[in-house]
Formats: sequence, C-alpha cells, structure tokens
Amino acid sequence: MHKYETRTIIQTNSLRGEIVVPGDKSISHRAIMFASLAEGESRVRGLLRGEDCLSTLKAFQAMGVAVEEKGDDELIIQGRGIGGLLEPEDVLDCGNSGTTMRLMSGILAAQPFYSVLTGDQYLRKRPMGRVIGPLTEMGAKILGRDGNKKAPLTIEGGGLQPIEYRSPVASAQVKSAILLAGMQVEGTTTVYEPHLSRDHSERMLRYFGAKVKSFDGGARVTGPVALHGREVIVPGDISSAAFFLVAGLIVPGSELLLKNVGINPTRSGIIDILQQMGGSIKPLNQREVSGEPVADLLVKSSPLKGIEISGELVPRAIDEFPVVSVAAAFAEGETIIRDAKELRVKETDRIAAMCDTLGKLGAQIEPLEDGMRVIGGKPLTGGIVNSFGDHRIAMSIAVAALCASGEVLIEDTGCTATSFPNFWELLNAIRG
Repeated sequence: MHKYETRTIIQTNSLRGEIVVPGDKSISHRAIMFASLAEGESRVRGLLRGEDCLSTLKAFQAMGVAVEEKGDDELIIQGRGIGGLLEPEDVLDCGNSGTTMRLMSGILAAQPFYSVLTGDQYLRKRPMGRVIGPLTEMGAKILGRDGNKKAPLTIEGGGLQPIEYRSPVASAQVKSAILLAGMQVEGTTTVYEPHLSRDHSERMLRYFGAKVKSFDGGARVTGPVALHGREVIVPGDISSAAFFLVAGLIVPGSELLLKNVGINPTRSGIIDILQQMGGSIKPLNQREVSGEPVADLLVKSSPLKGIEISGELVPRAIDEFPVVSVAAAFAEGETIIRDAKELRVKETDRIAAMCDTLGKLGAQIEPLEDGMRVIGGKPLTGGIVNSFGDHRIAMSIAVAALCASGEVLIEDTGCTATSFPNFWELLNAIRG
C-alpha cells in the first residue's frame, strides 16, 4: 500500500526547463520478466523504480532469479531460462500492478508448478477473467474469486496447447499474457484484437530472440522459444511525459523540453490528440533504442480547441485520458471522448473520478457510458479533491491546479509513487 499524503497546489505563471521522466512502466515490467526468462545475463538501464515494477522484480526473485543492483541506474539480472524458474514458497504479491498479475498469469500458466497471485485492495477488485478465459482455453488450471474473475488467483501450471484467440478488447495485457503462455508450448499461438494495442511485448520478445510476428490485427508466436540475455535501455515513459506535455500547453508562457521519451506508435496517441487540439509539440532527435523509437519532445504553450476522440486512437492513449480531460477543460469549445469504456476498469473508474474531481473545481464535464463530454474554457477555481488512490488522477489534478484561480488541496497523493516517484520534485523544479 502507498503512503497517505496530501498536497496543496497553487496557480503558476509559467513553466520552463528540461525534464527527464522516469523509465517507461510497461517496458520496465517486460524487461524484468524477459531478462528473468532468458538464458544468461541481462543488463537493464533506466528502469522505473516505482512500486509496480518492484512488485514484478520481487516476484521473479521469489522464483530463484538473481538480481544485482549496480549504481542507481542499472540492474544485472541472471536469467534462469524458460524452464528454469523455481516454484515460489509463498504467495506472489503483485501490489497495485495489473500488468504484473496479468502477464505473470500467462508465464505461470505454462510452468510445471503451483503458484498463487494476489495484490492490494484495488487490484483485487480489477477484472482478471479477460486473461483467465483464454489461458483456460489453452488448458491452464486457474481458480479465482468471484467465479474465476478476480484475485487472488491460484495457478496449477503446465499442459498447455497453442490457440487462436479473438480478443473482445484491445488490451496489451491480454495479448501479452496469451503470447507469453504460447511461447512456452509447441506450436503457433495467435491473438487477434479489434484495434492495435501497445506492442512492447512483441518488440522486446523479438529483441530477446523469440519468433514473434506482428500483423495488421494481431500477433503470433511459435514456441517453444529460447530467449537470450541482452542489454536493455528503457526509454522515458510517454504516460508520465503526458502530464508535462499538457502542463506546458495550458500554462501561459511555458516552454519545456522532455528528454528521451519513448514514442512507440502504439502509445503516442497522446501526441496526436494534443496536436489535433492545436498544441505545439515537436519531436526532436528521433532514434531507436533497444528496439523502441525514442525522441526529445519540445512543448510550448498553445491555445487549444475541443475535438472528438474515438476509434483506433483510444487504445493508443488509454492511460492518458485523465490528463486529456484536463487539456479539454482549458480548450475552446467541446471535447467528446468515446469508445473508452476500458477507463472504467483501471485503478479506479477514471471516467467517474475525473468528472468528480474536475467538476468540483468548476469544469463543465459530464460522464458518458464510454467516455466523457467536456465544455472547455470555463475558469477553474480552488477546492478539495480526492485522488481515489489512483496515481494518474492525482497527477492530472495537479496539472489542472496549475491554472486554477484558488488553492487546490489533493487528498491521497502518495499513490504517485507507483509510476512516477519524483513527480512532485520535477513539478516544483520547472516552476522556478
């Protein structure tokens, strides 16, 4: 559980400076997992040291993976190979991390031993049926609470068959869980999805030597694979950068340079959305690092206009919608977000949470079943709001508060440690 804290944010005149955001959360999880499953040594630099990724690291250490910390910025992981994990002696605690629980389910479903996955009070409420269903189709024996839909999960691994699976949701976690199970069994496993979800698993599995093919509408893996230790440099997290992109656009007279940000096309929807709204964001120094595209992002304050956001753009920006709703509150005209029902089953119901918090500060915002409608341009006032224990809600409200006319007190801000441990320090630094 995170520490309970409250913070007061006051209006600021302009934001200036260079920012290095923490390592990408999705890529950090996968770097730990795939290095642990690889044969030989991997060195991982730039890893996010947030609580979620540390949950993944501890789980693999509990299964016999040796990890050495080298300085602040490097982990040396001695992989045990696909068949080399040891049966854990105790329950594996995934903390608040849905990525840890869902991807580990895929890995453990194929391992010839017994394991139990649990998490904190928030994770135990989140839907796990979406990965249990396809893994059960492959032959996995997984039991969970609430009719096999919620954690804790008990997994009796082994004896899987490859499948072709048509996922009803575009979810990288569902796709990854199936591919991670499939790479451990003889034959080809294919996942089809309605829209392209983030492809970090496919890219990194290829980087570690697996035969993974991405195609229009899904991905497939032919197993069994052998992964080989690699050096991985984790780029900055675009989901963390999003808060400073929006802050730089809405606070007048601002100019920020965000260094080394991952701009994977399956994740860069936030840049497309903000540019469509009229935001000045320029990618500079574009390059590829460990199989992932990276750039420095220059953002300058800009007048924004309301737009409609739906369809294939949504899965490419699903984690950024809380802060997109903040941008919409400061844009001229109406912004409508649709096809984003997935927001209701995140760390909290993010549609309800953003409508509640921004509404309390005076924004004109209303929930839709699969998104929200925001009428921008209405000045925000001060007030007291709660983060609902959700890191992205806490940071989004902090960004909105930079342009509110009164003080904004945010309750329960310790949750930001799950993805962005130094968020508050960076925010203070660029306020001069």
